[in-house]
Amino acid sequence: MGYAHEYAAAIMHRGRVPMDPADFVPNWQDGPRKAKFYPGADSFPLPDAPYPSDATLDRGLCPEGAPGDGEFDLATLSGMLRDSYGLTGRRLGVQANTDLNALPFYPLANWSRGSASGGGLYPVGVHWVSGPSGPVPPGVHYYSTRHHAMQRLLTGDVSGQVRAALGEGAPGPATDQYLVLSIKYWQNSFKYNSFSFHAVSMDLGACVQTWRMWAAARGLAVEPALWFDEERLAALLGADPREEGIFAVVPLKWAGYKPGADGEVAAATPVSVRHKDVERSRTVLTFDALLRMQEATSAGATARPAPGALAPAAAHPVDPAAPEVELPPARPLETDVRTALRDRRSSFGRFEGQQPVTRPQLAACLGAAVAGSRLGGDTGEVPLAKLYAFVSHVEGLEPGSYAYDPERRSLRRVREGRPGEFLQKNYFLANYNLEQAGAVLVPTVRTTAVLDAVGDRGYRLVNATIGAVAQSVYTAASAVDLGCGVALGFDNISYIEELGLEETGEAPLLIMMIGNERPAPADFRYEIA
Repeated sequence: MGYAHEYAAAIMHRGRVPMDPADFVPNWQDGPRKAKFYPGADSFPLPDAPYPSDATLDRGLCPEGAPGDGEFDLATLSGMLRDSYGLTGRRLGVQANTDLNALPFYPLANWSRGSASGGGLYPVGVHWVSGPSGPVPPGVHYYSTRHHAMQRLLTGDVSGQVRAALGEGAPGPATDQYLVLSIKYWQNSFKYNSFSFHAVSMDLGACVQTWRMWAAARGLAVEPALWFDEERLAALLGADPREEGIFAVVPLKWAGYKPGADGEVAAATPVSVRHKDVERSRTVLTFDALLRMQEATSAGATARPAPGALAPAAAHPVDPAAPEVELPPARPLETDVRTALRDRRSSFGRFEGQQPVTRPQLAACLGAAVAGSRLGGDTGEVPLAKLYAFVSHVEGLEPGSYAYDPERRSLRRVREGRPGEFLQKNYFLANYNLEQAGAVLVPTVRTTAVLDAVGDRGYRLVNATIGAVAQSVYTAASAVDLGCGVALGFDNISYIEELGLEETGEAPLLIMMIGNERPAPADFRYEIA
């Protein structure tokens, strides 16, 4: 067994056995920027990109629409980046999160984005490697989220380098346009230390799932590769593997691409970005668990899983003997994806249990979670996540815990009784009253089985899957007029015991609260996009 097994066990038990360093306190005054900084790099703004109203979330989450035969161009790329990781507005609100006292101050402004992120830290860096078919001179660009612009880091066609790094059997179309996603660990570890690898790999899934929903609703396809020559791409981007991991590559089907027009010679010529990211923090700390996870999950980066390799790690089936509770058809997700993403927010203690969630609303969120649990690309279509629901305030449903049956789109009862006391007792923070949520959804993955099937790099897949599920639920809740909140600060082992998962190997990795919020909140919103 590799180190990822040890790390996964530590994550599961951290509510009872703190991870090192147990006495860590973030130095907020010396924190990093929320994006990389390349002084002196040339940049160009990205164009505005209208979004059609018929590009609904139902289409974005529909598996049948996933292959998409549309083609990207600069405008669609710009729209997808803006709606996922670009800044779209500033928000202030009276709520229960611990950073409330900082929000009114402009240097600490809370800027809204379409994708969710653990702690609002947004550590994923998006790089566009553009070949000859692109609308700008070929090269490597960094997406500057604060300016919605591309910063040129290297000039010249290096698309062959990316193609060679992907290797045989890579997902996606033949192309010379790629998005390369990296994670600079210090952007997250300054706050979450050893826990940060767990958090950032979920951030990767949330970002990619936003792209998948956005693109599918417009007839486009986003198929991420998680297995490739990470060392080669790190060298291309000028990234230190101890500080930054390369987590995904997304080939883009590009308008005007002609096979053979790109230079294959570039694949054999090692080149590297020379622009260097300038760190804001005077002191940058390293954490042993984080370094070991980067080393463990990058070691087998080229060993792409064979078809069917993940089958032994598929989600544990529901118990057919458990009492079944039928659900009505899901409420349609008729909101266009852009609107749903821009309306998405974390509820932070605003839930109000007096107005119950309707069963069609619950069915819509459950269906979205299942749709988001298949990342596609080189991860295959094996469903890895199983979904549970702790129901407190849902119209026509008895309080209790349930397993979701995706085949029958129904619930299977696990335990009767109001779950509020259990939920709140096993939540570490004070920013949510879980009993007031209509339901708390809990995705599980058989983490150990995934690692046994595909090696330590499978840990990135496990958490990316959970991040994708969370982003799907966030967006669906927005589309059906519900509040939503996602949290990792809970006692995982207590959930295993409460749901009876000791023998199945299922790991509860995240909780998602949905419900109606109190009316007339004290909020401020200023839209900038």
